[in-house]
Amino acid sequence: MRTNRVRTTALAATALVAALSLTACGGEDKAMGTKAAGSAAPTATSTDTTATATEGTAQPDAPKAGTPDTQTVPAEGKHAGGNGEGKKPETAPNEKAAPSIPACTPKNSKVKVSSVSRPINHLLLTVTNTGSTNCAAYYAPFLRFDGAQAVYPILDDSKPQAVVTLSPGEEAYAGIALLGEPGQNEPVPSDNVGVIMVDRNNQSKGEATLKLPADTATDGLGFVTYWQSDVENALMF
Repeated sequence: MRTNRVRTTALAATALVAALSLTACGGEDKAMGTKAAGSAAPTATSTDTTATATEGTAQPDAPKAGTPDTQTVPAEGKHAGGNGEGKKPETAPNEKAAPSIPACTPKNSKVKVSSVSRPINHLLLTVTNTGSTNCAAYYAPFLRFDGAQAVYPILDDSKPQAVVTLSPGEEAYAGIALLGEPGQNEPVPSDNVGVIMVDRNNQSKGEATLKLPADTATDGLGFVTYWQSDVENALMF
């Protein structure tokens, strides 16, 4: 498997418990330039969500794939940054002014995880807008396998040209590579994964806990992609 460029940040482990207990931030921010989402779903065995409240906290950039660096959810009001200080979040490419679009969250969407036959050692995340108005799948899903404090690496090279906006009933996708380069780390079985969804300002809007397909194992050196408008883009990395 080729090495992919991802961003790294080290944040304090003690902030996790406080971060997961906070309530939702008020108001939705203005959305970035948008891209229509596809509606095709993969043929795969999937599991549904059990949502838990983790609103109002900023999410970190993920560690670089292939390294054991610990990544934690930061405290309220702090964005991703190497020193833990308030850092203005990145904006998506080709950002344009647009009407305010709420983030897709466990309250207005449904998230599921599916096994796929190709590529090997991959899973597929699918988020479906179950509300009555549009929602935006911002950035990437922040993953925590089996409740770990460290969040899974995010593949920066998978950043789309525009944020994926979903009409009611539409879907967005993210690919999960479970393993890094062969022989680096021993894969560890995992039963569940927490999927943290964020708004335009990279603030947590809730976490959905999913049961993983049987025999799922990760060595911590894989990655998750940004949200994509179709399955092919999500699984091409």
